[in-house]
Amino acid sequence: MIVVMNHGADKKDVEAVVERLEKTGFQIHLSAGVERTIIGAIGDKTRIGDLALEAMPGVEKVVPILMPFKLASRNFQEQNTVIRVGNIEIGGDAIQVMAGPCAVESKEQLLEAALRVKEAGATILRGGAFKPRTSPYSFQGLEEKGLEMLAEAREATGLYIVTEVMDPRTLPLVAQYTDIIQIGTRNMQNFFLLKEVATAGKPVLLKRGLSATIEEWLMAAEYIISGGNSQVILCERGIRTFETYTRNSLDLTSVPILKHLSHLPVIVDPSHAIGKWRYVQPMARASIAAGADGLIIEVHPRPSEALCDGPQSLTPENFKILMDEVRQVSRLMNRKMDDVS
Repeated sequence: MIVVMNHGADKKDVEAVVERLEKTGFQIHLSAGVERTIIGAIGDKTRIGDLALEAMPGVEKVVPILMPFKLASRNFQEQNTVIRVGNIEIGGDAIQVMAGPCAVESKEQLLEAALRVKEAGATILRGGAFKPRTSPYSFQGLEEKGLEMLAEAREATGLYIVTEVMDPRTLPLVAQYTDIIQIGTRNMQNFFLLKEVATAGKPVLLKRGLSATIEEWLMAAEYIISGGNSQVILCERGIRTFETYTRNSLDLTSVPILKHLSHLPVIVDPSHAIGKWRYVQPMARASIAAGADGLIIEVHPRPSEALCDGPQSLTPENFKILMDEVRQVSRLMNRKMDDVS
């Protein structure tokens, strides 16, 4: 449930309600808005009637949250969550674009990609150091050396970093280097990993599972938020359907649905959703038109030589065209695009 405090409720009123709820065994999450404070209470709803909360000073109303995801819901927090990474915001007025190679292959490859995507207007560099691959014989990533290269590219370009963590044992290492921790589609329901990521103190990019419903996806976000980390970015990356012509099916209906159900920012990954580079640009445009807060795009200096996901990777030249088109759509949607200063 949520307890909505009056506009004029003071700090003592809020503390009194929190104390009563905590004594009854509820887990408390505060959301201090511009006009009023909302207290989220997670626990045994059958005990709500005994608390007489609406009779307490400063309480406007008590509202049950019927959806299974509580803290991620728009009912709990009406205003959009805006996540700050350095000098940029994700979920605010500006569209943010994350771009770079699927995997870090070498220092030269990564730096060239970083310089080119920054030149085109990207603000965040993506690149995998630990790579979850379907085949055990495929390239698995450079691991810590890859993380070191990402940090060097950040130093050289000013781009922020997003990279994936696959295992709780490597979480401290990944968190040491990255600005945003990515949870990949295969780990969306790795609940132990989600609990650990909640304690890392970094924003989390949570990709949708291959066959996950929107509710299951938001429940995965709920694990992270309930663990103490409200900095969750939802990433639509396509779902598995009967269609075989594309790698996955890009479910852009999820963007407006999530915007209605949740306060969390939403970005789209058309590269993994489509799997073919020639269709990435039109779906990137469509993603922004649907209301996405950003994009994550695979870009490789020489896609034909990429160690993974070459067919879906854009060349720097095609990425520049994509960025020019996304800027035009952003203006139509009354959004802007930042550049890293």
